Amino acid sequence: MHADQTVIDPETKQAQHDKVDVDAFTALAIEEQDHDIKYRTLSWQKATLLLFGEYVCLAILALAWSWSVLGWVCGFFITFGLGIVTWYTSYILWQFCMKHPEARDICDIAAILFPSIPRIAFELTGLMLLLNNIFLIGFHVFTGAKIFNTLSDSSICTVGFQAVTAIIGVIVSLPRTLNHVSIMSVVSAIAMGIAIILSMVYAGIEDHPFYGYGGNYPELGEVKTSIGLPGAPGFVAGTNAVLNITFLWIGQILYPSFIAEMKRPQDFPKALASLTGLQLILFSVTAAVGYYYNGQYATAPIIGSLSEPWAKKSAFAFVLIPTVVIGTIYGNIAAKYIFKRILGNSRHAHSHSVVGWGTWIAIDIFIWTVGFILGNIIPSMGDFLGIMSAAFDSFFGFIFWAVAYWHLNKNRLWADWKMTTMSIINIIIFFLGLFMLGPGLYTSVDAIVTDYAGSVKKPFSCASNAL
Repeated sequence: MHADQTVIDPETKQAQHDKVDVDAFTALAIEEQDHDIKYRTLSWQKATLLLFGEYVCLAILALAWSWSVLGWVCGFFITFGLGIVTWYTSYILWQFCMKHPEARDICDIAAILFPSIPRIAFELTGLMLLLNNIFLIGFHVFTGAKIFNTLSDSSICTVGFQAVTAIIGVIVSLPRTLNHVSIMSVVSAIAMGIAIILSMVYAGIEDHPFYGYGGNYPELGEVKTSIGLPGAPGFVAGTNAVLNITFLWIGQILYPSFIAEMKRPQDFPKALASLTGLQLILFSVTAAVGYYYNGQYATAPIIGSLSEPWAKKSAFAFVLIPTVVIGTIYGNIAAKYIFKRILGNSRHAHSHSVVGWGTWIAIDIFIWTVGFILGNIIPSMGDFLGIMSAAFDSFFGFIFWAVAYWHLNKNRLWADWKMTTMSIINIIIFFLGLFMLGPGLYTSVDAIVTDYAGSVKKPFSCASNAL
């Protein structure tokens, strides 16, 4: 060792590293102190509420159907296993964001993940971000019409109800930051929680379910469940059941935007840990109760299996609020990406100017219009969940974060047995993403084709989609 070299102990190194991180994020926050609209305003508690509001959604009520295809053991194992994988990949995402504070969204991250083609990676990821979020908006437009049809006994054309849902979405999406949405997310989560509780209670007190995808009760016999696979579900049905569960867990596409708007991004793991524990409990209990009482008659959503019209209406009415709020969250992220591309860092991007607000409103209307079109083309809730999970969650939930792990640890991938184990796990995660993208996308498209060959005759139909 040379005499002029200074030995720095590990604690000092960590302290210096933390100071660099704090200074980097603090500097970014200072930059917008003089702006009319400030984006870095979220505490970790508010971030938790936003995330919780995102996950407490209608897709939870599709879990019982997935378990009816997979059985008790496979259903629980896949639900629990995907939860652990999602927590881990989300933690890798946070580590990557802390190392690259300049990354404000998933597109910035993609450009860093693929340095040999940064522009192509940025643009393709931006396209996937837009498509994913607009598909989600379309899903919520579709769901809004289903709710209105159920509550009103199909009083008007389904296309009209979808238009009403889209107009409500445009209005609620007008604010340009996520700060106001945290309060709405609390209301959304409470409303969805009530819908989930009511659906489970009603399923428990009713004598029998009303409807199953294979026929009305009792055409499929008495209600029964299966420890293992209930018969031979087939590759398409089995894969789509797994994709539906996967969709519910994967939300990393939004995390970089949340982290970028936090006062202290260092606190994000607190929100993530709390969220994962709550999700595991909520998802498992909801799926188990729904499957136990409905068995082979379980539908997506499970409210559709209820036999009494008043029960369906009283439970489904509470779903309207989360349908609007969650659609608003995804709409905000998509609109912000386009907004940034159009106005860049000009004063209109952070000021209350006519150009700024005019551009934002035009983008908002455009996004919900495309969502309205998708809501009229894709024929069912399961089809929406399957195709979004395969096409987008394969990247945003698996592939990206396996690559991020490589960037974070490329000089010590096989340093010891722990690193070797984690590296192997990340290789598995990478190939899981590829499986979803290939065979998973095939089964999703096949399900849509099957629907149009059967009960669904044409898009933009006035036919009721009520439960």
